[in-house]
Amino acid sequence: MACCTGRCTLILLCTLQLVAALERQVFDFLGYQWAPILANFLHIVATILGLFGTLQYRPRYVIAYALWAAVWVTWNVFLICFYLEVGDLNKESELLTFHVSQHQSWWSEHGPGCVRKEAPVAGVAELESHSYVSVIGCNVEYQYIEVMHSALQILLALLGFVYACYVTSVFTEEEDSCRRK
Repeated sequence: MACCTGRCTLILLCTLQLVAALERQVFDFLGYQWAPILANFLHIVATILGLFGTLQYRPRYVIAYALWAAVWVTWNVFLICFYLEVGDLNKESELLTFHVSQHQSWWSEHGPGCVRKEAPVAGVAELESHSYVSVIGCNVEYQYIEVMHSALQILLALLGFVYACYVTSVFTEEEDSCRRK
């Protein structure tokens, strides 16, 4: 079997998506971004399902992965719009934390080149460790890092969708040719 088949390419794409999703999941956990954590978890499950379907020649699993890829593109387009504040969206809102906490993206305080300065809030006991954090000197603003993450996810998902459709058609043709014999 040649290694440059659509099936091998889809396996590679699913593997890259898993690595990118796991990396993103770690940073979303660090920033307490609960909506992206949930979405990343579902994406990881769907990608494993697509990988399994591709390895085991199960077209229904690959179709489920392709449908999820379309949903995943939509989610990432929303994230790009959210961080670029398109329309009424505001990146400072607590939408991605489900209004449970006042956390933001981990990259907002820990981006490349960022210098983080903490100033304790007057009148608050130190045991609670509340402080005002100011961030200066970032080489890249955090919303652009988040947009780049989403753009990479969109690229991988679109390629995965195309190859999932191709692999499904190949699996279907193989099943049809076996039935004809």
